[in-house]
Amino acid sequence: MKIERLLKRYRVERGKPFRLKDYDPADTHGLKSELKPRARALLAHGVEEMARLQDILAAQDRWALLLIFQAMDAAGKDGTIKHVMSGVNPQGVQVYSFKAPSAEELDHDYLWRTMKCLPQRGHIGIFNRSYYEEMLVVRVHPEFLQNEKIPKPLVTKRIWQERFEDVNAFERYLTRNGIAILKFFLYVSRKEQKRRFLERLDKPEKNWKFSTSDVKERQFWNTYQEAYEDMIRHTASPHAPWYVVPADNKWFTRLVVAAAVVRALEGMNLKYPKVDGAQKAALAAARKQLAAE
Repeated sequence: MKIERLLKRYRVERGKPFRLKDYDPADTHGLKSELKPRARALLAHGVEEMARLQDILAAQDRWALLLIFQAMDAAGKDGTIKHVMSGVNPQGVQVYSFKAPSAEELDHDYLWRTMKCLPQRGHIGIFNRSYYEEMLVVRVHPEFLQNEKIPKPLVTKRIWQERFEDVNAFERYLTRNGIAILKFFLYVSRKEQKRRFLERLDKPEKNWKFSTSDVKERQFWNTYQEAYEDMIRHTASPHAPWYVVPADNKWFTRLVVAAAVVRALEGMNLKYPKVDGAQKAALAAARKQLAAE
């Protein structure tokens, strides 16, 4: 499989010509279900390579990588994060799941709570939902905007465009400071979401995953799709691309995400730090001392 061709198919770098209808949630890039063992092998290789690169990322201590996951309910964000990051060192990964903002968070600007969670150098940060909720759920439910206590003169008809502009500037700032960004929209179909909801209801061991609010949000499906399309179109960039990842087949979703993460790490040209002459002399002295014990 040509990984670059695979990633190019789903990567959105400049959003102007982007239309969500041009993507198929059930797409598998020609891989048939009977080839799932091959896909699992590719995923295992990607996870192994990711672990190798993460070790160098931590040792070099220059770059950081931020992975942002957005999706409709039941699209598989949690499972994708679990499987794709299964082989990395947990000490070098920070995962944050952003729910409805707290009273303290509502007393700050909408980027405040995520800015506190940005990955430090040498680490991989994962946002399970993110500041993009401010252009999605808040847009679909405008009443949420009232809770943010923004002065009324600042809540104009251009507020969503203004937030696109602010986020683009914020992400440009992060990348200029060595925090690479990958953004994934796990694109699940309405039909597949229904199947997964029913599975959660029918299997007792999955009941805990289901929330009645999920069904309520499903009623706004078309509005959410329009919000996602507009958001991706206006916030995709070469330095912080979106990946519209087909999510009806979980095994394929995980393969695409893993490939994108590995490519991003490879693009950093990571190398283990070199020791200079003085350090080599100190290492030799330490070896001599240990050998003499």
